[in-house]
Amino acid sequence: MKQGLQRFGKFLSAMVMPNIGAFIAWGFITALFIPDGWLPNEQLASIQPYMLFYLMPILIAATGGRLVGGDRGMVIGAIAVVGCIAGVGGTDGQPMLMAAMAVGPFAGWVIKKFDQAMDGHMPAGFEMLINNFSVGIIGMILAIIGYYIIGPFMTAVLSVLTAGVDVLVNKGLLPLAAIFIEPAKVLFLNNAINHGIFTPIGVEQAAETGKSIMYMLEANPGPGLGVLLAYWLFSSDKMTKDSAPGAIIIHFLGGIHEIYFPYVLMNPIVIVAPIVGNICAIFFYTITGAGLKGPSSPGSIIAFLSMAPKGQTLIVLLGVLIAAGVSFLIASPIIKMSGTKASLEEAQAQMGDMKAEAKGQAPKTAISNVADAKKIVFACDAGMGSSAMGATKFRNRLKSIRPDITVTNTSVDNIPADCDIAVVQTILVERAAKSAPQAQLVQIGNFLADPNLDNLFMQLSTGDAMVEAAPVEEEKASTKIEGVLKLEGIRLQQKASSKEEAIEMAGKALVELGYVNDDYIQAMQDREKLVTTYMGMGLAIPHGTTHDPDVIKKTGIVVLQFPDGVPFGDEKAQLVIGIAGKGGEHMEVLAKVATALDDQAVLEKMKTTDDKQWMLETLS
Repeated sequence: MKQGLQRFGKFLSAMVMPNIGAFIAWGFITALFIPDGWLPNEQLASIQPYMLFYLMPILIAATGGRLVGGDRGMVIGAIAVVGCIAGVGGTDGQPMLMAAMAVGPFAGWVIKKFDQAMDGHMPAGFEMLINNFSVGIIGMILAIIGYYIIGPFMTAVLSVLTAGVDVLVNKGLLPLAAIFIEPAKVLFLNNAINHGIFTPIGVEQAAETGKSIMYMLEANPGPGLGVLLAYWLFSSDKMTKDSAPGAIIIHFLGGIHEIYFPYVLMNPIVIVAPIVGNICAIFFYTITGAGLKGPSSPGSIIAFLSMAPKGQTLIVLLGVLIAAGVSFLIASPIIKMSGTKASLEEAQAQMGDMKAEAKGQAPKTAISNVADAKKIVFACDAGMGSSAMGATKFRNRLKSIRPDITVTNTSVDNIPADCDIAVVQTILVERAAKSAPQAQLVQIGNFLADPNLDNLFMQLSTGDAMVEAAPVEEEKASTKIEGVLKLEGIRLQQKASSKEEAIEMAGKALVELGYVNDDYIQAMQDREKLVTTYMGMGLAIPHGTTHDPDVIKKTGIVVLQFPDGVPFGDEKAQLVIGIAGKGGEHMEVLAKVATALDDQAVLEKMKTTDDKQWMLETLS
């Protein structure tokens, strides 16, 4: 049940979070330009209703449709929610934010099912006609359903909820809403509650009084701040204690409340602290008559205070401090007495699973034993050169004893959700951790020769989960590399005093052979400044990653030999392979290079040989 709610909540969050900028724009227009705002302006204030009633529901529905049905789902989700908006009278009705969260994914699911049914049955030449008409016709039907059924139904639901809130306010029971709000945050239902329920109700209150307490119920950063402060001062786990200060900054100033959810998941009883803290804050806001002019998104102290009405900034701030203080006082003894029930890494891995599910990917559980790994990903800055060679070499090394393991490569920011082990250079570890929180990270200095790679190989080959080698067909060598590596591109007995000079020589060789234009040389130099392209074992593979598409004319590789070596940091490279790649055409030659490097004698001969033809044949 809990996991189901987490998945549901995270999916709703994935619909709202990409569109928070729209909520911020609407909030500022409201706070600044309405009649009792900071800078009253009737003309500019007129923008506000269109953003709330049209822009934001359409954005949310389109995002939800895309999460389920791709680009076609995005379009049909937007069409469907317009029917809901029209069905309640547009700006004369209620905001259809909750309807958008329902109809967008539903519309995406409908078009996805249609596409699956049509797969393999579409007449040749009619694809564009069928694709466009299907979205139009199905979208029209869903818009009609939205007009007559979904829109009016959501209006009725919001009317009931509004009446319920009025009862809570009149009876003085509104603070008890925190009992549901704080657990909902950890279950990722916060965005659905805040923007689907509290914001529409707050709009009506703000229209009458110029402010609404509903905007303060979920967005208050105080309860989470108290929890993080308690972990910082009283946690017995060093990693948790050391990570808390950074989390405080991200949560309190950045407004990303998700950052404290793992700290609650580590020790679920801690949830009592933010619940009581928020109860006290809401009670304080109730008796002081406080409210915000617009929604605070994200829940940063900066955004929270910026939505305060004139003369109430101090009251709004005091409510945050009350929530933080009470939450801290309650969380501190709990943390000191009970310790940590689970590690921060485990809690963060659980968060990673939920994020993966929100993207439509299967959750990935971190492996408990390296030998259980099924997918290893080598990741470099661009996923183009060094990681490809590293993956090829490790794959060839591993395939005879662990053919069940997939070894591939990608850029560090696009590590897939099903990755078990990510192999990355030390300088890229933080980016890899954000990209693949579920994966075990292996930090290395270079991709070809590193003690940590040897250690990983030993664990994979001797672990309890090792399987007997199955017969593997020898990979067929491709003959489609003609023109990628030419005899004229192999230049022996070269000299250079620095890596910049060597990269310049490689770039000029690529230009001379017609692979690139002159701009690519600077792109190679810029790439080297980010992360070194030195691979280890005397090999460097400089290449450019950030450049205009037309800089590379065609795929090509040049090999420059420097028998005396060229300094690449603390190491020297005797072989410098310049790469210009369109698509993945150059990967095949890089794979050949990596395979050749398995033979130490071949590698050493490459560094000193004066036989170009032999080198071409070896690499081809």
